[in-house]
Amino acid sequence: MKLLDMVALLENSPELGLYRGQVGTIVEEYEPQVFEVEFSDNEGKAYAIETLSEQQLMVLYHHPINPEKIAV
Repeated sequence: MKLLDMVALLENSPELGLYRGQVGTIVEEYEPQVFEVEFSDNEGKAYAIETLSEQQLMVLYHHPINPEKIAV
């Protein structure tokens, strides 16, 4: 994962008001595998900015990918 990747949340975090499947953008990397993710509505207004681990996120791809480049 890297800066500006679009990601989906993999788990519910009701204490943060975030739920599995919500989509955000990585806006900062604090340390390996720890990111600040901004969640925005359809108008681009941020409704949550949270620090999340790589294990809580999945990168979204909008183009074909080479399976050899995906870390398992």
